[in-house]
Amino acid sequence: MEHRGNTALVLGATGGIGGEVARLLRARGWTVRALRRGAAAGDARDGLTWLRGDAMNREDVMRAAEGCSVIVHAVNPPGYRAWDELVLPMVDNTVAAAAALGATIVLPGTVYNFGPDAWPLLAEDSPQHPVTRKGAIRVALEQRLEQASRRGARVIVVRAGDFFGPRPGNNWFSLAMVKPGRRVGSIANPASPGVGHQWAYLPDVARTMVELLDRRDTLAAFERFHMAGHWDDNGMRMADAIRRVVARSTGTEPRIRAVPWGWFRLAAPFVTTLRELQEMRYLWRQPLRMLNHRLIEVLGEEPHTPLEQAVRASLSGLGCLPGHDDRRAPASSPGEGSAR
Repeated sequence: MEHRGNTALVLGATGGIGGEVARLLRARGWTVRALRRGAAAGDARDGLTWLRGDAMNREDVMRAAEGCSVIVHAVNPPGYRAWDELVLPMVDNTVAAAAALGATIVLPGTVYNFGPDAWPLLAEDSPQHPVTRKGAIRVALEQRLEQASRRGARVIVVRAGDFFGPRPGNNWFSLAMVKPGRRVGSIANPASPGVGHQWAYLPDVARTMVELLDRRDTLAAFERFHMAGHWDDNGMRMADAIRRVVARSTGTEPRIRAVPWGWFRLAAPFVTTLRELQEMRYLWRQPLRMLNHRLIEVLGEEPHTPLEQAVRASLSGLGCLPGHDDRRAPASSPGEGSAR
């Protein structure tokens, strides 16, 4: 029998952060439901209960959330596509379910919310005047969650840097820097030389979210937290860590090359994903760094895996090292996974 106090619905469980949070909750004794359009009703895999449904359908979300105390809203359109059509309707469905249940919503946040008046050091309450369409959508999304916290729901927003982890997903690490299932012959580095960039290891983000959930009764109805994650102070530390790990495993050092931003610009009018990526290039030209003081105040310390250990686990899980072959779930499909 399920008990509401430890039952969670995860939207986006096929994606990076949604999958990590779902598995960690299950490992800690929670009953975890996951919504997916192609799932068979009541299908049980990986210790999760998969339910057929669509995050764009309010009735599906309301039905799946029945009896849950937590809804993890980790669903985004992949490849940055159709944000203006999908992002806010999906969160409205989550809000409706959480407000009806008095449940806690957990949201993976981003740095997109912030503009030049807040750069380069970002606190939870820094002004939010974004420079992109996607940033404006993220601001509106969080505003709707804050309004929901006044209508019976509780909200925890955890903002973090660019995701990377041991499973394929919509992130720069596994879609650009390396290729899942392939040995690493070269590393495509999107960073500008000398410009810092913030990364977040997915298992660390999941641990942070779950530990905050454990303390949710002590938090305000609407809370935002920033993770420090891994700060690449010169735009080369992540690429160098990948090169070192690969060299130790294979005896051969892969070369580091720059992401072909010029080609992206030329192809952008014809390829939607490249056009959307081009809009976000400023994140690789500006050193945006989140300050985690509030998180430390609540947790005492931030869950943190050393960089090379995290990179090795990620490359191993992605099937990029000798003796490892990726046989895990494919990257998330539209409306299910988490895009970064």
